[in-house]
Amino acid sequence: MTVAVKGAGRQRANAATVASFPLPTALLAWYDRHRRSLPWRATKGERPDPYRVWLSEIMLQQTTVRAVAPYYARFLARWSDVRALAAAPLEDVLKVWAGLGYYARARNLHACARAVVEHHDGKFPAAEAELCTLPGIGAYTAAAIAAIAFDARTSPVDGNIERVVARLFAVEESLPGVKPELRRLAREITPQRRAGDFAQAMMDLGATICTPKKPVCALCPWNEHCAAFARGDAETFPRRMLKREGVLRRGAAFVARRADGYLLVQTRPSKGLLGGMTEVPTTEWSAEFDEGDALKSAPRLAARASIAWRRVPGVVRHVFTHFPLELSIYYAEVSAGARSPAGARWVKISELDGEALPSLMRKVVAHAIDS
Repeated sequence: MTVAVKGAGRQRANAATVASFPLPTALLAWYDRHRRSLPWRATKGERPDPYRVWLSEIMLQQTTVRAVAPYYARFLARWSDVRALAAAPLEDVLKVWAGLGYYARARNLHACARAVVEHHDGKFPAAEAELCTLPGIGAYTAAAIAAIAFDARTSPVDGNIERVVARLFAVEESLPGVKPELRRLAREITPQRRAGDFAQAMMDLGATICTPKKPVCALCPWNEHCAAFARGDAETFPRRMLKREGVLRRGAAFVARRADGYLLVQTRPSKGLLGGMTEVPTTEWSAEFDEGDALKSAPRLAARASIAWRRVPGVVRHVFTHFPLELSIYYAEVSAGARSPAGARWVKISELDGEALPSLMRKVVAHAIDS
């Protein structure tokens, strides 16, 4: 059987041939022998838990398996099911999430848990359309839950699966515009039976064999059907548009340390970047930041008190999805018992791990205190 990719600019191994259709049974046989053991993956013969599938898929968005594993374990130990998570205060969820990044995921996670309890009696719906109505669940996550937890014949297409499909059919069009076509092709090769295993097999194939660099094509169960392998240029797929980096933003952060071992912090607004997370006071972050005006935004502890801010050498750099950031750091030590300004609070430095402190702010505090 052969399959053709429609549309200009999408070619096979050469202009005259097409790749033979890959057999799902070959990939499933490979998966049965080589499947990865992951904390959230059901063992062979075990029925997947939709809560665990959903929790892992949200955490794995734009994050590696290695980074997610300890967070997943902590969440599961604290909130073993969706009802327990729904009943938790959002502040607690953000604290346990701190350091995993992309914090809107944590807020949506909590909102989704509550929606499942309030509108679905604590049970995740099996249909993709219903899953997509829940907070934080988009097309990919809905397909992943439907396939893995309920064995629906659908295909979640993450970065690994995009790469596998683009190579199988030597799809010449560039990402991100080609995503709908890759989803169509992935769905076309998904079998009627064991759709959940097939989706996970595709993920494992991309993570362990069909890797971004130096794919191990000789070990691939589909190499005889792969157009890119036949061409000898598998590593060049998928094609990508050149990514434009966002404009550099700059700002200043103020680390005030009390003599009795407390640090001045505040909570960011619930909406927007790092919403609801804990931070040290900062200026606005902008491309037009003027270092000479930085101290105008420094926190003031009392009407007549002055703080001797010291500019710490160097800057803290961090990259968000849409822009890079550089923060100048100002550090000051104040007397024990000093009162916090409105909107801020003192937290014991020894208890910072219990705060919802994002990785950016952990870098800021470390840079100030260790300098």
